[in-house]
Amino acid sequence: MLIWERPEPAARSSLSPLSRDRIVRAAVGLADDDGLTAVSLRKVAAALDAGPMRLYRYVDTKEELLDLMVDAVYAEIPLPGPGEDDDGDGDEGDGGDWEERVRSLAHGLRAAALRHEWFADLLGGRPQFGPATLGHLEAVLAALRRAPGIDDDDPNALMRALQAVNGYVLGAVRHEIVETRVERESGQTERQWQAASGPYLRRLIATGRYPSLAHLVTRGGDQDAAAMFTAGLDVILTGLAAPARPGAGAGGQGT
Repeated sequence: MLIWERPEPAARSSLSPLSRDRIVRAAVGLADDDGLTAVSLRKVAAALDAGPMRLYRYVDTKEELLDLMVDAVYAEIPLPGPGEDDDGDGDEGDGGDWEERVRSLAHGLRAAALRHEWFADLLGGRPQFGPATLGHLEAVLAALRRAPGIDDDDPNALMRALQAVNGYVLGAVRHEIVETRVERESGQTERQWQAASGPYLRRLIATGRYPSLAHLVTRGGDQDAAAMFTAGLDVILTGLAAPARPGAGAGGQGT
């Protein structure tokens, strides 16, 4: 039985109080300070001044603990308030504020990941079924269903849109966190790294073998991470804002 279906054990008054919530908060604190390698049932038990065997009454495995930690971070991400369409059928006339909802959820996930860098390491792969995780997924899907580019008659249209948005958001967040870690571990900022590698890159560009790279380097302007994240997300949303073309779904003959 998944942990989401198992009732929490009753507290024992003779011992220091434990709960899944306390266990998860302690694990999150350890991961925030020292990364996922610092998380184990033994280390969490020590942080709570409890015997490791007591934790097994609440959590069977480390994998379950990690699932609970992920769900705790998703619970920090604000969900959009109710819109004009609350009947769940995805029909809201001209689409309403679906773009702003997707933006809000994407930026909320990015902010949560920057607060808890380890969170990005646990995203992707098989779906997770925690209530907060599913609530976030439902909010994203509900917003995407209102996009003009989603054809409800195409059973795969919503999945493709979800993959496009999630693929961008998770990739961008992971890239930003990796850059943060590299900067912290190397002691060299991105600007310092660019200055050090600049002469080599300019020599390569001067060969004429990389014209598109030259265009990007010579004409591209610096943007901070938040602005880059927003701009990339806008590219995805612009595509979803275009009305769906008849027959353009999987197996269709649209052009």
